[in-house]
Amino acid sequence: MKNNLLWILIGLITFTQAENRKPNIIVIIGDDVGYGDFSANGSSAISTPHMDRLAKEGIRFTSGYCSASTCTPTRYSLHTGVYAFREKNTGIAPPDGPAIIPANTVTVASLLKDAGYRTAAIGKWHLGLGENRPDWNGELKPGPLEIGYDQCLLLPTTNDRVPQVYVENHRVRNLDPQDPLWIGKEKPSPDHPTGVTHRDTLFMDWSHDHNQTIHNGVSRIGFYTGGKAARFRDQDLTDEWVKSCHQFITENKNQPFFLYYASHSIHVPRLPHERFLGKSGHGPRGDSLLEFDWSVGEIMKAVEDNKLSNDTLIILCSDNGPVLDDGYKDDAVTKLGKHQPSGPFRGGKYSVFEGGTRTPFITRWSGKIKPAVSDAPVSTVDFAASFAALAGISVPQGACRDSVNILPNLLGETNSPIRDHILQQDNNGKAFGLRVGAWKLVREKMDKQSQLYNLKQDPQEKNNLAQSNPEQLKIMNDRLEQILAKKK
Repeated sequence: MKNNLLWILIGLITFTQAENRKPNIIVIIGDDVGYGDFSANGSSAISTPHMDRLAKEGIRFTSGYCSASTCTPTRYSLHTGVYAFREKNTGIAPPDGPAIIPANTVTVASLLKDAGYRTAAIGKWHLGLGENRPDWNGELKPGPLEIGYDQCLLLPTTNDRVPQVYVENHRVRNLDPQDPLWIGKEKPSPDHPTGVTHRDTLFMDWSHDHNQTIHNGVSRIGFYTGGKAARFRDQDLTDEWVKSCHQFITENKNQPFFLYYASHSIHVPRLPHERFLGKSGHGPRGDSLLEFDWSVGEIMKAVEDNKLSNDTLIILCSDNGPVLDDGYKDDAVTKLGKHQPSGPFRGGKYSVFEGGTRTPFITRWSGKIKPAVSDAPVSTVDFAASFAALAGISVPQGACRDSVNILPNLLGETNSPIRDHILQQDNNGKAFGLRVGAWKLVREKMDKQSQLYNLKQDPQEKNNLAQSNPEQLKIMNDRLEQILAKKK
């Protein structure tokens, strides 16, 4: 009898612990993946079955946004809960740039770490490393580990910029001290091979800008030498990161974890693994999209293999809208066919029109989220406040000041808008888009007249209503000024 009571008590304790367990959180962020780049959003030219499955089992948001139309400012805002334009140097980070997010800044990772989560950043970083510049041959700090991550395996910048090495925690992986890594803005020697001087040796030719140091048959932005043992092969990036994600999930299956997986797909240079080549019929861009979709499926599989589906919130998003020719001759334009990367929207990467920041956005939590399609406006800048609420903690006063707790939208508890506006910025915060309800303000430059659109009637932003609706235009401009002037 006593043994039976003991087993009942153990069972109740185990059940209570399971019920009280904080959910795991996985953010999968694509790179330059547009709203129309996955088939659940209407694409018929390219099939993305794993993303489609995620959408079918969760909530597919039709008004899901990133906060900027380029990568670095979106990643800054996702982590800090602060719009990137509020800081000075948040445009696309250079190859040899210092950490943009200072050590000990409150971030989505630090909030969850304080709540008892194990945290990892795997994939593209592009938020700088080091104090004044990265110490590539020493300790690369501050970096992710100084803003809340327990571990990381990174592409330090972006792969069209040098160097092509992994950063694991504070150091370049596999770096030979006898072959130090050097990175600079000028040619290290007159005979240093570049995409200009050795163009005939390139595996993939450049169309503009990307014509400096050559690695793996592709010329990049920036110059570097050395570190030969540490350099990776572009085609193996996704496989290496997926392996690391699977390992992290498996090793931490008995405790709550936060995984930030930042894919490099489908950013240039588009060099997917050979097993994806030619599979899409749309050239390397389409093939890279298939590789990204595969990686989504592999992370879902890792969650399922560890029996964590009912304990894990997965969010899929993108850092900005799509782009075709972004520096390389990779047939992105000539093999586009009927595919529409921005879906029904105008613009793409670098633009504050809808195609620049309205991207794929899905949430799935098996057993918790009911499958649905939602038109509630949600943004990646809101992850900090929303994840803190999910973990049952408060955001410190003054931190993450642009982040809104939209957790009820993310979990499908309500389709009513919680966020009353969506702010969009370009790379350097000189152009802005502001959506309030159906109204959309576009201010491309401070010295140009603002444009006004009604997204409900005109989702493609073709009919500028600024002259016919001066009162609404003033309301929107005043609201934008109010947001831009928001203090700490």
